Amino acid sequence: MANVQLSELEEYLQQLDGFDEPKVLLEQYSTSAHIASHMLYCAQIQFADIEGRTVADLGCGCGILSLGAQMLGSSHVIGFEIDADALKIQYKNCSEIELFVEAVQCDILRYLPGRFEKYFDTVIMNPPFGTKRNAGTDMKFLKIATKLASNVVYSLHKRSTRNYVLQKAAQYGAKGKVIAELKYDLPKAYKFHKKASVDVQVDFIRFELLNH
Repeated sequence: MANVQLSELEEYLQQLDGFDEPKVLLEQYSTSAHIASHMLYCAQIQFADIEGRTVADLGCGCGILSLGAQMLGSSHVIGFEIDADALKIQYKNCSEIELFVEAVQCDILRYLPGRFEKYFDTVIMNPPFGTKRNAGTDMKFLKIATKLASNVVYSLHKRSTRNYVLQKAAQYGAKGKVIAELKYDLPKAYKFHKKASVDVQVDFIRFELLNH
């Protein structure tokens, strides 16, 4: 399915199920089909970083980025996710659209990179933004991503943290460039949310590994 148009990709991804009962401590929010398709399509069309490449999806959740990368012709996709319930939904999504990607249940922050060091051409992720009790989680994800990737990492980060993110990436041996500014619509998923949805200003950043 490598010759997929953006509209087709988004349509496919819209069929996928998200979290049934998102877990606040894991900051679980489903990446929308709109954002996921644009992230992946940009990575492929502008930079040729998906088709024929080995791809990791960190914190893959229900598998929207993993399955999207597979649709665009990745040679091998592995999603890494700590939550067994999310992986059950991912497996269901795979079955429903008859497209299968490998998934590994593990605590990314404890067990990676391990044997996967520099194993992947490309890492894609929508990490926890580090709110609530998870301060700094996005940077921990980014550090691990730079160890897994031999070429490039694509990630979403809150725009308010842009300078900090780019500085930390440089310390990790990666040159970051903001390639899109997005509004991430966070639907009301948890009881403490007061509003039906909130728009979060987000950067879509491409980090090129300087040692590849």
